[in-house]
Amino acid sequence: MHAKRLAVVVFKTIAFGAVLIWSLLPIAVIILSSFKADRDIFAIPPKLQFVPTLANYEALWVKWGSFFTGLANSFGVTAGATVLAVALCTIAGYAYSRFNSKALTASVFFLVVIRLFPPIVLTLPLFPVINYLGLNDTHFVLIVLYATLYVSLGTVMMRTFVDQIPREIDEAAKVDGANTWQLLRQVILPLVAPGMVSLSVFVVVYAWNEYLFAFIFTTTRARTAPLVISEMIGAIDGVEWGVLFSAATLQLLPVLIFVLLAQKYLIAGLTAGATKG
Repeated sequence: MHAKRLAVVVFKTIAFGAVLIWSLLPIAVIILSSFKADRDIFAIPPKLQFVPTLANYEALWVKWGSFFTGLANSFGVTAGATVLAVALCTIAGYAYSRFNSKALTASVFFLVVIRLFPPIVLTLPLFPVINYLGLNDTHFVLIVLYATLYVSLGTVMMRTFVDQIPREIDEAAKVDGANTWQLLRQVILPLVAPGMVSLSVFVVVYAWNEYLFAFIFTTTRARTAPLVISEMIGAIDGVEWGVLFSAATLQLLPVLIFVLLAQKYLIAGLTAGATKG
């Protein structure tokens, strides 16, 4: 029995190590390559010892200043989409959890079904509408699109979190004279904060890396970082891999740091949403 238990521990450790290497190795390669000269990036065998250089970052600043504008656009669009999606989903999740009707019950199924449609299906009917409204190449259209795409999944997620809160808490707050808005703001929101953080992580990761909508609905003013990186890959005078890796590193680090900082709340939130109180 002891040998069997030891074998299970060894297997789990190896499996965890394999998953960790599989996940972190590409990130490590990108970051390390951003500090290498072009001749060393694809050297065979790979050079583990090299003299770090900031030349790629300097070249990125000089040759691709538009990348930093795109990075700023990504920050604005991601922040706006996250705030909008979390606010709408929290309010909608509370409504679905606390109010019962046939229409609400039927609409839950609709929320799930509409999330199954790939985003590309929405672009053809949306393009003439957005063009008619004059919203092309604006941050606003990307914020609304990104938030809308997560309203369905986010509402179902937040409903699960609100369901964990006993209704007796609502009744006690109403007895103390709280109206619906005060109940939501002062009682419900603090209790579902882990769920809001969990949802924000999903929206941030999606909005920060989204390419399709940004490619179709923006041209110059609202271009995000992924669009500029794609232009670097398709540059006429060839790909400068060191510069490309430095751009990928700068585009990767903010969302990576955010996910690491929110990891504790994300795990707590997902655990709370997966159990019944």
